[in-house]
Amino acid sequence: MAGQSIAVLAVIAIIGTISCLPCVSCFTATTTVRSFALSNPQHSFFSTKATETEETELQSSLDSASSRIEDCKRTLINQCNSHKLESGYSSSIDSSIRNLEQLGEDLGFGQASSVSGLLSGKWELIYASDDITRSSPFFWAFRRAFPDNSDQIFSITDAIPEPIKMIGPATQEIDLDASSRGTFVSRVKVATLGGVATSIMTTRAAIMGAEGVDGLRLKVESTKPEESTILKKLGPLGELINSNSQPFPSGEALERAAPGSSEVVMVTTYLDEGLRVTRNKDRSDDDVFVWVRVGDFGGGNTASL
Repeated sequence: MAGQSIAVLAVIAIIGTISCLPCVSCFTATTTVRSFALSNPQHSFFSTKATETEETELQSSLDSASSRIEDCKRTLINQCNSHKLESGYSSSIDSSIRNLEQLGEDLGFGQASSVSGLLSGKWELIYASDDITRSSPFFWAFRRAFPDNSDQIFSITDAIPEPIKMIGPATQEIDLDASSRGTFVSRVKVATLGGVATSIMTTRAAIMGAEGVDGLRLKVESTKPEESTILKKLGPLGELINSNSQPFPSGEALERAAPGSSEVVMVTTYLDEGLRVTRNKDRSDDDVFVWVRVGDFGGGNTASL
């Protein structure tokens, strides 16, 4: 049985591969205000005795910090939009990501992503340092389950050129409650044969809780190809098959292959209302992804401070 599960997981990994923005958040701005007050006690703007001059200086400081963050974000987004998503790693984009992460940490913007209340919603991938499919937590878990074989399996499908294989777009939907628990859905469009056959490889995971102030522990539960164009061509019969087919319990299979492998940690190193930078904790230097929010901020449950 274990051998069958491993084989099925390997097939899913292969099929899964071949088959601007709003201003900085109130939370991060508040963090900057608090930091400014602590490091500059003479500027006690919370006191009723704060002078108009002190308030003006504070506002000027906040405006300057916000402007630097916005400039850094604008550069990163423009680079991502000019870079083909399927092209993978870019040294210039990687440099801009690190600049934004460092600047955000220094100024107190985009931090404490696990508790800021900004993660919930739908996000679309605009940059992946590796193959687009690696944005799915299933592939993170697959590496944990098969550390010696995963790269070899991935390399087989990664080498398939367009138009035989086309990947993207990729989206993620996050619904997080005040206790940093909730649901996580990853969708990656996979097209083969020049787009004749397409499907959406969908991985569902449970958000088990926060890992520090910037990490979320995800437990992979299931994987299923959805919206298959091949099935749609079968008309009502295809729709019946699609609606009644059960997702593969990939999480259980991963656990049988290597206990604990179905759980991974997603680290969000920068987050505001419209932009998100995430890393796979197991491969923080290799698996880096940039996401932009789809639609207005406010959908789904959000945590609050």
